[in-house]
Amino acid sequence: FFPEMAASLWKNLLQTTKERILQQRGASLYIDAHGYEEELIKKKLQQFAGGSINLSKEDSGIGILTLNNPKLMNAFTGTMMLELQERVTELENWKDGKGLIIHGAGNTFCSGSDLNAVKAISNSQDGMNMCMFMQNTLTRLMRLPLISVALVQGKAVGGGAELTTACDFRLMTPGSEIRFVHKHMGLVPGWGGAARLVRIVGSGAALRLLSGAAGVDPARALHLGLSEEMLSSSDETEALEEARAWLSQYTEGPANVIRAVKKVVTAGGELPVEAALRTEKDIFGTVWGGPANLQALVRRQRHK
Repeated sequence: FFPEMAASLWKNLLQTTKERILQQRGASLYIDAHGYEEELIKKKLQQFAGGSINLSKEDSGIGILTLNNPKLMNAFTGTMMLELQERVTELENWKDGKGLIIHGAGNTFCSGSDLNAVKAISNSQDGMNMCMFMQNTLTRLMRLPLISVALVQGKAVGGGAELTTACDFRLMTPGSEIRFVHKHMGLVPGWGGAARLVRIVGSGAALRLLSGAAGVDPARALHLGLSEEMLSSSDETEALEEARAWLSQYTEGPANVIRAVKKVVTAGGELPVEAALRTEKDIFGTVWGGPANLQALVRRQRHK
């Protein structure tokens, strides 16, 4: 009797809470009311072509997102910014996904924005629209119900450093570097990197990294809590395999359970405690009495 009753409860709760949880995931930070002109900035970004953002979804539930513009150290062109938004939408709709690795082609991560595009949209309104466009995209990336890892090979500079902070974890290869160079460009981070960096390393360390604009090697990143681990290989293929193995220890298990874990952690980090508790309760309801829960109860009928 219990399995049938629990399964029915699970289905009902899943139906009533699923829509609200999904709505939170794809919500944009900025809309027209904030002076944000998304269609206008999309048209301008479309003019600066080059490179691509490639996504492969593996049977293991791990996605591989590749920044592919090696001639410019994987700098973001306008069309790459647009493609990143498209890939994030694709990942939001990937129901079997559990994890995500972001890396760059040609054994380097990302050198930020393509300067040709930056120069062409240097007026204040265009710059603000580009800032809001990328903050929207990277916030959605951060909120994906996937455990995400930035695999930092070579340089992660400027906007590339900001992109690493939109991932749950960072892994670095020997000789790699994360560097927030914005000060030298007369800027501060605009893609949300400063706000996320404070939450990762604390305000004091974030202030040193942003005002010093110095490179952070794997050892220092590990000390600061900016990186989880220095991988053993600098080879592009071997490092990706190492990253897969590292991530798989956290993505083992049913997709709906892994995704639920990420959702409750995201809620706990972003929401006031009362709202986080209510969200945790709702997400708990989507897995209680579900297949994985019922199977675990059958397997573990006795406490050992």
